Amino acid sequence: MDTWTTTSSTAAAERVSAFLWKVYAWMAIGLGLTAVVAYAVSSSPDIQRVLVLNRFVFFGLIIAELGLVFFISARAGQLAPPTAAGLFALYSGLNGVTLSVILIAYTGESVTSTFVVTAGMFGALALFGSTTKRSLAGVGQFMMMGLIGLILASVVGLFWHNDALQFLISVVGVIVFTGLTAYDAQRLRQMAFQLPEGQLAGYAIVGALSLYLDFINLFLMLLRLTGRRD
Repeated sequence: MDTWTTTSSTAAAERVSAFLWKVYAWMAIGLGLTAVVAYAVSSSPDIQRVLVLNRFVFFGLIIAELGLVFFISARAGQLAPPTAAGLFALYSGLNGVTLSVILIAYTGESVTSTFVVTAGMFGALALFGSTTKRSLAGVGQFMMMGLIGLILASVVGLFWHNDALQFLISVVGVIVFTGLTAYDAQRLRQMAFQLPEGQLAGYAIVGALSLYLDFINLFLMLLRLTGRRD
């Protein structure tokens, strides 16, 4: 009985490790692709001119990104792993295009230092979420409510340019995505135990997308708070 229990526990641990390795590997690939595309686009004055001067193109890209996020999340169980990976790569590339417009407003030193800080925070939060025995479900629900409020406040901020509001959005955004990072890390670990074997590959892409969004948004909120404009 002890031998069977040990074997079962080892198999479960290997299953979780393999799933999480895929999740974080795909997340790293997505971030790398976004960085390469953002750098390439920011180095092209012609493309930047189109993005800045043509609002239809810029917001069209954002709408396309939102559509991809909802589609990948909703169809995770039905999408073939290569298809899910391709859509995630497409989303990461499109996000690099839109982020290039934001990043050129800040100095390269600010972008680099903020990225390093974000990476450190994200790593610590993901480790905490993956190892803590305490359930973070309540934290996740609270942060999701905060995210809804953050989205509404950001919409208001598009039409009402107020420095105090923008500062508040940035502070709340850091708190929200800090909590969501820890929660998502724990949720993905639990997901590895519950999913059928055949769906692990597809949901690894969805997991990578969740953590990718946490990282990018945490980075942007910190950059708004501490970044120096060019």
